[in-house]
Amino acid sequence: MTFATAPYFNLKTQKKNGTFVDTPVWFVRAPEADAYHVFANVSSGKVKRIRNFEAVQVALCNWQGKLLGEWKPGQAELVAESDAIYDAFRAKYRMTFRVFDFFSKLFGKHKERQIIRVVIPSA
Repeated sequence: MTFATAPYFNLKTQKKNGTFVDTPVWFVRAPEADAYHVFANVSSGKVKRIRNFEAVQVALCNWQGKLLGEWKPGQAELVAESDAIYDAFRAKYRMTFRVFDFFSKLFGKHKERQIIRVVIPSA
């Protein structure tokens, strides 16, 4: 399995106390080389940690977070949402994303989203 075909990767972010937290996330390829987009809740821990520390690590995983590959260093940044990014998520995750998106809009959670761009050199 490669980053081009995997449905999930584990995003490891650093806390202020120096410990790390890894979270399995959905991701899509970004137009830039070696870059991927992840979406999260704007008030989630991973977004707060990325505001403090841009350095992250990623590894392919299953939906439960069980590692399927080696950790790779990367850089993360918070970026603006775009229709193109959400179109990429709809294309990759199909009905699963559409159902998630429907309920997110139904309960007003779509306004709380934050896009994260993760650059993984030579992924």
